[in-house]
Amino acid sequence: MRCLVTGATGYIGGRLVPELLAAGHEVRCLARSPEKLRDHPWTPEVETVRGDVTDGASLDAAMEGVDIAYYLVHALGTGSGFEETDRRAARTFGTRARAAGVRRIVYLGGLTPVGVPERELSPHLRSRAEVGRVLLDSGVPTAVLRAGVIIGSGSASFEMLRYLSERLPVMVTPSWVRTRTQPIAVRDVLRLLVGCAALPQEVHRTFDIGGPEVLTYRDMMLRYAAVAGLRRRIILPVPVLTPRLSSLWVGLVTPVPNAIARPLVESLRHEVVCTERDIARYVPDRPGGRIGLDRALELALRRIRDADVATRWSSAATPGAPSDPLPTDPDWAGGSLYTDDRARPVAATPQNVWRVVEGIGGENGWYSLPVAWALRGWIDTLMGGVGLRRGRRDATRLRVGDSLDFWRVEEVRPPRLLRLRAEMRLPGLAWLEMRVDRGPAGGAVYRQRALFHPRGLAGHLYWWGVWPWHALVFGGMARNIAAKAEADGNGGNGDGTAPGR
Repeated sequence: MRCLVTGATGYIGGRLVPELLAAGHEVRCLARSPEKLRDHPWTPEVETVRGDVTDGASLDAAMEGVDIAYYLVHALGTGSGFEETDRRAARTFGTRARAAGVRRIVYLGGLTPVGVPERELSPHLRSRAEVGRVLLDSGVPTAVLRAGVIIGSGSASFEMLRYLSERLPVMVTPSWVRTRTQPIAVRDVLRLLVGCAALPQEVHRTFDIGGPEVLTYRDMMLRYAAVAGLRRRIILPVPVLTPRLSSLWVGLVTPVPNAIARPLVESLRHEVVCTERDIARYVPDRPGGRIGLDRALELALRRIRDADVATRWSSAATPGAPSDPLPTDPDWAGGSLYTDDRARPVAATPQNVWRVVEGIGGENGWYSLPVAWALRGWIDTLMGGVGLRRGRRDATRLRVGDSLDFWRVEEVRPPRLLRLRAEMRLPGLAWLEMRVDRGPAGGAVYRQRALFHPRGLAGHLYWWGVWPWHALVFGGMARNIAAKAEADGNGGNGDGTAPGR
């Protein structure tokens, strides 16, 4: 079947496309900015149409020949008036889908609380519910999936949970942390969305979707801390924080924008739990059942736990699973990753620069403040770490898996890339990446990047505590490696100084 995916640059849409392709469907994406999709590995396999769900003419072109239309857009975070924008977009989409002969609309909305009058819902939940009704009234068979908190790297709800849990070992929290919800793993959401493409024609209704557990937000923060290897969090709920104050508090503690945090916080006032599981009649659970919270958290944290963070120079990191980050995720998604980037042009051949890079450590040292490196190794030894005593196995060549002082070679691609993973005692994970590129006007460009993924509040304090030394340590390192390569290329003394000095 041919499927139209709106919101392909968004959290769910960008992850749904490869799942539909894997299921054998043809996919067309509607995007206001198709260029944002160019870094996805699946882009050559799909058709992309520029347009907007509020623009009927662009929808006509996008829906031509389409069997299933996925509606995965909403105006959350666009400021006042988003409810009217959502309403108008849904009406336009439904009308154009019916005129184009689309066989089914699939919409991912939000769970709404039972027994609460719609006027008392948060604007976010109220708009989600209204969009579902508008699409159901379009005359096109429609499946509305209603989900609560979606667990996966990049989901706004999950990122808020991640940052609150990681950054605050002791939390004075609003009373909504006691509200029950039913989180669902993003893998299960995608499985159900793909399955809806094969629903019988007569199915025209809403479905509640959720994971196997009903939990409070407090439960989820404690479980996150346990899965992430953090100390148990102390959570002290107080009744005095209004939704507005709560969203300002979340905005202060986390990088999630207030325009997104506020509607999410307002939605947490109400209990959102599934009242039925009828979707399982049409899209059965995978073997082993639905994914529980702990497993969903493990998958969301997999790249960090496996030391597979986005350490590439391009942002076009290829995701390995639906729970992994995507290039189109917002900057605040994916957890904290501090970086120190350096680049220097070098008047030497790339081969000369690479020889210096591959010979780093051990007897050659780190080309920057030997006393500081020795002190860091001594401190690490006192803390029970490996210190600097391991040296290196080969004086000239490095291989993946080699130990290098208190680093481990994680990736080496002669003559361009060396990536080291720190094995010293740290409140987080650290990498040092060195790359050699050919210069635009001859010579070479040496690029150096230090990365640090903090664990808990101690990790953030550590990074900012050592940050004032970065210019000396990492800046000096880049400068001296370049000088060493230039001196070697000019027949220098081999110690980073030019001939005759």
